[in-house]
Amino acid sequence: MTAQESAHVIADDAEALAVAAVLADEFRAGAAERDAERRLPRAELDRLSASGLLAVTVPAEHGGAEVSAVTLAEILRLLGTADGSLAQIPQSHFAYVNVIRRQGTEEQRKFFFAELLAGRRFGNAQSEAGTRHVQDIRTRLAPRPDGSYTLTGVKHYSTGALFADWIPVLARAEDDTLHVAYVPAGAPGLTVVDDWDGMGQRTTASGTVRLDGVPVPGDRVLPHHLTFEGPQLHGAVAQLLHAAIDTGIAAGALAEAAEFVRTKSRPWFESGVETAAEDPLLIQRFGELSVQLRASEALLREAARTVDAAGADLTDDTAAEASVAVAAAKVHAAQTAVEVAGALFEVSGTRSALHALNLHRHWRDARTHTLHDPSRWKLQHIGRYALSGTRPPRHGLL
Repeated sequence: MTAQESAHVIADDAEALAVAAVLADEFRAGAAERDAERRLPRAELDRLSASGLLAVTVPAEHGGAEVSAVTLAEILRLLGTADGSLAQIPQSHFAYVNVIRRQGTEEQRKFFFAELLAGRRFGNAQSEAGTRHVQDIRTRLAPRPDGSYTLTGVKHYSTGALFADWIPVLARAEDDTLHVAYVPAGAPGLTVVDDWDGMGQRTTASGTVRLDGVPVPGDRVLPHHLTFEGPQLHGAVAQLLHAAIDTGIAAGALAEAAEFVRTKSRPWFESGVETAAEDPLLIQRFGELSVQLRASEALLREAARTVDAAGADLTDDTAAEASVAVAAAKVHAAQTAVEVAGALFEVSGTRSALHALNLHRHWRDARTHTLHDPSRWKLQHIGRYALSGTRPPRHGLL
């Protein structure tokens, strides 16, 4: 196993937030160097595993903290303020923990929740390249006479797979229904290739997973298609965490811009002030950016509260409210992350563009991460809901 043999077990939401804040400070210190050198964060992920943060959504009846969506979003936001790559890696981990919570048998839940509490990590083998669209999944799960399966296919953008103990693989069964197969690292026929070459989120190792007749026991396969046959929060929670990462990236960029202006920038000669931080036009711009960031943070908290409320009383209506609230938060956070990360250079001046400072990592991370799914379609669903009360569709991207 790649994770620690034992991990701390977090007791509650308050402890989870305290641990996340400490780790964010630790991870922030080396973020620029890791990105510049594309030094993969294996040690940092082991630290994350050992801290117990990756098990905070394990249900209380199985020994976990079962934190709220508000807390989970804040954990990802805090990590995002420090390192946009590192924050992205556990996003799919938590999404596939949710699959087990909703679709796992009691024995499957017992097994995997114990793995999580021990510090094990889930990766991701979901997306495919060259297909008609993102939900055109062609990886096949073929049954064998003994009740087990074999997996065959190729996955791309497999964030976290290189660092994982278990790789959840999205595949279609013989009847074309979607399932998730949980494959252990090192399984026969499984190859994880570190060929991610994105301009941003450079240390996520979001490369290729090849599955060449990978054997999978029957009790490691879950019927993911059932998730979307009734009211569900799978998509809302997954998208909430993406919004949290974007909001965190924006906050990290604004904080670094402020530090740069206070300590390294020179005032414009026409301003008549002694320091750049006294320039009224810069003050104005920081005010505008702060308002936009605060709006994203408020929308994120509201969306998370709506998800928690829906979880306590899950119906078609409450699920729709949650999806729309999260979509609004995601749209705003994506805009904010790109704008604030770009404005860092506007307010900091020419020196901030030096490659050696690597301040452009914030914009590269924001621009790359916000491509995950298009805001324009979220706006369509928000608009239909506002105009005619049309509930958004049930899928994992909303």
